[in-house]
Amino acid sequence: MQRRTLLALGAASAAVLLLAGGPAAWLQPGWRAGALTPVGREVFAAVGQAVLAQSLPAQDGPRQTAINGLLSRIDVLVRALPSHAQAELSQLLSLLASTPGRHALAGLDKPWPKASIAEIQQALQGMRLSTLALRQQAYAALHDISTGAYFSDPASWPLLGYPGPLQL
Repeated sequence: MQRRTLLALGAASAAVLLLAGGPAAWLQPGWRAGALTPVGREVFAAVGQAVLAQSLPAQDGPRQTAINGLLSRIDVLVRALPSHAQAELSQLLSLLASTPGRHALAGLDKPWPKASIAEIQQALQGMRLSTLALRQQAYAALHDISTGAYFSDPASWPLLGYPGPLQL
């Protein structure tokens, strides 16, 4: 992402937060003290289940274990980002966790945990195909972080047909 785009995303997110009753969203950041907050985990758990629907285990127990592992790897991934990117991601997650922000940015009526996988997939597709660059960038961040964190786990490599690195 280019610097101007990143700055525009941050400015637009701040504007939407202010217009959408942002004080409540500022009180619930998506990232704090090196880890996803409960609202950040809620958003990424829902997004992860939607984007990785065909890759996650079908049974509830193993699926929840995979989601918990995904959230842990997202923490590791985000810790490696520069502080300004962490702050912007926190704002995005906070915005998406708020009702007005979820409606405006994702077009999702139900809270993340109550929405079906199909509803979340439809909301994400709307973001991906939006004419608004802000929505496209938010989608790209959610998608790339979720899939990057999931497929960084060697246990997921067989799903890709990747045998792992060559033994030297």
